[in-house]
Amino acid sequence: MIFAGDFKKGITFEMDGQVYQVLDFQHVKPGKGAAFVRTKYRNIVTGATQERAFNPSDKFPKAHIETKEMQYLYDDGDLYYFMDTETYEQIPLSKEKVGDAIMYVRPNDMATVRFFKGDAFSVEPPNFVTLQVIETEPGFKGDTAQNAFKPAKVETGAIVQVPLFVENGEVIRIDTRTGEYMSRV
Repeated sequence: MIFAGDFKKGITFEMDGQVYQVLDFQHVKPGKGAAFVRTKYRNIVTGATQERAFNPSDKFPKAHIETKEMQYLYDDGDLYYFMDTETYEQIPLSKEKVGDAIMYVRPNDMATVRFFKGDAFSVEPPNFVTLQVIETEPGFKGDTAQNAFKPAKVETGAIVQVPLFVENGEVIRIDTRTGEYMSRV
């Protein structure tokens, strides 16, 4: 069992005979009244998203999810293709199932694909990836305030806030859970 107060992004739970994945959550403690957990979640079968406030003490059965490391091959516009490197079986996944994970995965990179009852329903990139900056504004000497950042486009198309000293062509390390710049490589 899992309590609503223990929700984290990506956790799966069962409610009313359906399986849901937490997309976003926020613990709210109003000045008056009881605390609650505002949650945005997705039905993993239908793909429908909903928002609801739960009492932190609400209990839900944890859904049994299988995970498998798969290689991202390519996309054909509508579908993204992943391959099991042991069986060489390829599975197509829709944009809705892949989500923002594709912004951090290059072709031939590995990603974690999550399955429920044999059907793939989401993709998670590795926690940290190294990607090349392909487009960013130049940083000028003396152009610094405290912790100044600028937007940079990386090779997968993601936009990441980077320090002013990062230039085009440099390889950077990104935390995919937050989308934040970590360091130069």
